[in-house]
This record gives sequence, structure tokens and C-alpha cells, in this order.
Amino acid sequence: MAAGGFCKLPTGSVVVALNLPSPTADGTGSVRFLVHAQNRARALTRLRNLGMRAVYLRGNAAPPTPDEITAVLHHPDGLIWRMAPDNAVGGPELVQELWHPIRALLRRPPAPA
Repeated sequence: MAAGGFCKLPTGSVVVALNLPSPTADGTGSVRFLVHAQNRARALTRLRNLGMRAVYLRGNAAPPTPDEITAVLHHPDGLIWRMAPDNAVGGPELVQELWHPIRALLRRPPAPA
């Protein structure tokens, strides 16, 4: 099961954060997704429409940090990602990698066999 959480903003919209297994062939690590939407259901629908069919948010164990909320609110698509170490959900360990637009993940070439 993926770790995740959400934060409701004063405007009524939400930011949903999910840690999902890496889509790479070796399957090491995980990817942290941030989605800004009108509600949690729409945020999850946005991810499902990108091919992540088995995405569910149960509980609020790993909500987005204030820095993550700022990052996704300032991105025009409202959907970003970056690699996340398995042992951390947010925090200083993630500062090393920048956020990427979802287009960068979807256009990645398949790993050599």
C-alpha cells in the first residue's frame, strides 16, 4: 500500500501527496506525486487517467509538507513528482532532487532489457 495524505487549503481545494512504487523496470525506490485539485476524488482521478489505475488514498499518514504544497501550487499543471527514498516521507532527504512535471515521467524511455 502506498503512503499518502492530503491537505485542504483555505480556498476549498486540496493537495494530495502519494508515494507509489517506482515505474522503472528495476522497481527500486518510490515516487512522490503531488496533485492539486478541487477535491480528493478529482486528484485521484487525475492520476488514474494517466494510467495509475490502482491508486487509492487511505488515511492521512503522509500529508504534503508546506514546501510541497507551495511547489505544486506554483506549477501550471498542478501535478508534479520526484523520486523519494523508501525510508522517508518528506523531510530534508528529498531536498536534493527537484520536482518534475508529470510529462517528464510519462515520456521516459523504457529501461534497456
